Amino acid sequence: MSHNVYIKRTKINVPVEKLFAWHARDGAISRLTPPWAPLKMISRSGLGIQKGVKVAFRISIFKIPMIWEAEHIDYQENKEFKDRQVKGPFSRWEHTHRFIADGKENSIMEDKLEFELPFGFLSWPFYGFARKEFERMFSYRHRVLKYDLEHHVDTFKTKRILISGASGTIGKALVPFLRTCGHEVIRLVRKKKNLLKDELSWDPYNGILDLEKAGPLDAVINLNGVDISRGRWTKKQKKQVLDSRTIPTRLLVEKMKALDHKPGVFISSSAIGFYGERGDKVLNETADMGDCFISRVCRLWEDASMDAQKAGIRTIQLRIGVVLTPAGGALARMELPFKTGCGVRLSHGRQYMSWISMDDAISGILYLLNHYRIKGPVNLTAPNPVTNKTFSKTLAGIFSKKVFFVLPRFVALALWGQMGKETLLTSAKVRPEKLLNNGFLFQHETLFFALKDMLGR
Repeated sequence: MSHNVYIKRTKINVPVEKLFAWHARDGAISRLTPPWAPLKMISRSGLGIQKGVKVAFRISIFKIPMIWEAEHIDYQENKEFKDRQVKGPFSRWEHTHRFIADGKENSIMEDKLEFELPFGFLSWPFYGFARKEFERMFSYRHRVLKYDLEHHVDTFKTKRILISGASGTIGKALVPFLRTCGHEVIRLVRKKKNLLKDELSWDPYNGILDLEKAGPLDAVINLNGVDISRGRWTKKQKKQVLDSRTIPTRLLVEKMKALDHKPGVFISSSAIGFYGERGDKVLNETADMGDCFISRVCRLWEDASMDAQKAGIRTIQLRIGVVLTPAGGALARMELPFKTGCGVRLSHGRQYMSWISMDDAISGILYLLNHYRIKGPVNLTAPNPVTNKTFSKTLAGIFSKKVFFVLPRFVALALWGQMGKETLLTSAKVRPEKLLNNGFLFQHETLFFALKDMLGR
């Protein structure tokens, strides 16, 4: 094989027609983009994967921003489509997506890259690095593609789903996932002009939302809330933390109750902060509320959703743990220090961290949409929480590093005060009992493999 050709093949247990059609769905490009990739689609002319469609991305290579444009140059239904770089970082780039039938019920997905790096012979030392990155990227793509098609795509009746907070870390992963699974998604946005066809404007702080404009809705997912883990909490920040969760939730409930045809399910975010400091006690959904600021915020946040259940809408309060993705949140902030050998253990490290991979978080939300017996509080965490010491050691090990540093408790409190105490030093050993008892299958039950897949290692 030539040094500038890369090929990845994977057997997928679906008919070739289904595999091919999936790639033409809205959201397919975003769903296949690894969360660590410095790549964002910014424009697209045409729909699907037909010949002549052009796509532009904003990318960053060695922290240098640039635009990468590609055009689809070949299309053979259920066999292949091909795209070629028009403008970008490669001297040559041609990507052939080939679909090979393996009997009536199985397929082979083949991705073939033919590429040349810039700067001629000066780039020769970098071809090994390029091939390593392609393997990292396409291993992720093929894993996601195989699992989604074999477990999620077209498994339930198509739903029309309204999502608030779609631009957040979870929302940005959830929207393309739901779309490629066959569902229609409408996003609530704050802008008033130049709305896209899948956008509905609202202003929750001024009570502005016309849900009738969205048309019939099967489900509403509420993911609102400002980040709680930035800097010390002031009175102003605490109010913002509370208001950003309760005000949008109350408005959504009020508007859903007024509809003639109400959605069947309302999934509203909460967090495992509900439980507060609980040491090594195992916490299922029946556990009591904790006694701290974040616990009270979660209580009021959940209370804001309760009237939806009283109005006959199946309502779920989603108590979300630490969602693992390098695209945002805690792992995004931890990745660089641990990669460079500067990761730290927090205090004694015995406090429990209840985590979940992004893949399982969005799969769990889809599962809840479609399992009608589940309602009330649901813990969205993996079944095996770990201590901070174990988490730190495992994350460092992913990068072949060790943890040499400890952040003492008094330093964390001096730097971040109450925020540090309630987010970094609190222990909550949470069990996702409702998901487990209702048959949900986790892709990532253990931390090592979750981090390995999410970081592409």
